[in-house]
Amino acid sequence: MNYALIKDYIDLLEEFETEVSTSPESYPLTIQGFKTWISDQENIEENHTEEPYWEGKENGRTPESAISTLLVHLNRYAKTYSKSAISDSEFSTQEDFIYLINLKAFGEMTKMALIKKNIHDKPVGMLIIARLLRQGLVEQTDSDLDKRSKLIHITGRGLQVLENQMEKIRQATNIVAGNLNYYEKMELIRILNKLDRFHYPIFSRNINPDELINTVYDEYTFKS
Repeated sequence: MNYALIKDYIDLLEEFETEVSTSPESYPLTIQGFKTWISDQENIEENHTEEPYWEGKENGRTPESAISTLLVHLNRYAKTYSKSAISDSEFSTQEDFIYLINLKAFGEMTKMALIKKNIHDKPVGMLIIARLLRQGLVEQTDSDLDKRSKLIHITGRGLQVLENQMEKIRQATNIVAGNLNYYEKMELIRILNKLDRFHYPIFSRNINPDELINTVYDEYTFKS
């Protein structure tokens, strides 16, 4: 029996379990999760052998600062392309068609479920839904399970208005992905999914803004 190979396997498994214990949202603690983790480590070693440059790095700017700024920039770029995609439509903002896309993809849902799926605060989300209702792009009905709740679904008119813009919307999303190759797109999706799995449960708790940062810092360990 090759005990050296078994030891190497156990060492790898311990390293995997350590990462999952500190970041439970990163990988499932399963054989498939372990296999995905090993594949990711190999891809990182092959494609990221050198630390990248970011603006201000030479002056001590942290990678966390660079990540935050770049995400803000990318969001603004995406909004610019979205505005172009709906410039000749009935949509007022990109949120309008994103709400419709979610309703088309996932079916009817409560107002709050739709708002949370789009990562909006309740007042902002209610304004968007009210606008879509006025335009006849969505309708609301009473929930059979809870008469206090309203279910929102996309109308036939909403489907038609959405379909009229889908070609431009697809073009906008293609432009946002820029010059990334297939592997880079897959890697970016993996990383963004990991960040989303970290942030969404925190967002869903509706923590008071005055307490948000302190609460998150108390519950999670961040490397300086």
